[in-house]
Amino acid sequence: MTNKRVIFWLSMTLALFVFIFLIRSILLPFVLGIFIAYFLSPAADHLQKTGAGRGLATFMVLGFFFVSLVVLLVLVVPVLVTQLSGLIVAMPAYFHDFQVKYEPLLHKYLGLDVSAGENLQSNIQSTISDHSDTVLKFAAGFLTGIFQSGMAIINFFSLILITPVVAFYLMYDWHRIIARVDNLLPRAHISTIREQIRIIDRTLSGFVRGQLNVCLLLGTFYAFGLSLAGLKFGIIIGLGTGLLVIIPYVGMFFGMATGMGVAFFQFDGDTHRMLMVLAVFVVGQVVESNFVTPKLVGEKVGLHPVWIIFGMLSGAALFGFVGVLLAVPATAVIGVLIRFAIKNYLQSGYYQGEAPPLLKP
Repeated sequence: MTNKRVIFWLSMTLALFVFIFLIRSILLPFVLGIFIAYFLSPAADHLQKTGAGRGLATFMVLGFFFVSLVVLLVLVVPVLVTQLSGLIVAMPAYFHDFQVKYEPLLHKYLGLDVSAGENLQSNIQSTISDHSDTVLKFAAGFLTGIFQSGMAIINFFSLILITPVVAFYLMYDWHRIIARVDNLLPRAHISTIREQIRIIDRTLSGFVRGQLNVCLLLGTFYAFGLSLAGLKFGIIIGLGTGLLVIIPYVGMFFGMATGMGVAFFQFDGDTHRMLMVLAVFVVGQVVESNFVTPKLVGEKVGLHPVWIIFGMLSGAALFGFVGVLLAVPATAVIGVLIRFAIKNYLQSGYYQGEAPPLLKP
């Protein structure tokens, strides 16, 4: 009987995975709607306790969220686009300055022939020139195909129109949905399953909600600090660093490498100005590691950085952008279940020499 149950649940899990994989192209608005409902439902609960009805509380919380998001996009996106385009335009000039000033020194200290380096540079530039038209035509055709694609248009409008509707109805019926799911749980192991769901919820709320706050605070700090230090494109570099902090080690590496690279060319060897930029990243890292993350995320969420990176890369490979969104919740759930399985294994007859039930109610 136990083997049949295991086979049944494994089959159901595999069927669910296959189903999600097959409909992955239309999942984005629903995934975003679920995330928004999950993260904002506590705010609606709090507002409901003050006397507002569930519908009014849901409408007010979602209205404030989407209005704030639109205002933020209107104010920030033009600045980000301007700085990003400026950074892209400036990269060839930075590369040229590096070649002019430092390439001879590199050839000298590496013991290479400068003329060989010049020939190599000439060959690279010739190759780039020969293939630039092809690359540009391919990129233009690719982008045109995307924007002319019916599925792309459908996805865009579904993201704008369906996501708020999904979020509203999920938030409005959140507790009823939870109750219905609870009624479908196997009664024989109801206490064990409820306990694991509480652990998963605590892990998700502790990590994801906390990590989003960390990203917001650090992105604001880096953008303000780098701009104050006089770094060009400080806003886009700072916000990008804060956004990527959710991926362990990647955000700090990206921010410091990009920021110091721009500072190197912009300040032209001015050590004092470069140290100011470096100080922003050092202070941000110290504050994030010792104060912000322990306070907002906590140290007992049970998600190892390597596990998070693996989950994000796996999600991106399987489901694209939707997979990245699903990666952290999925890794949290899998991590909790693996720890539960290990705990039961260590208490089972397979480990100790006797054969008690696999699940303990």
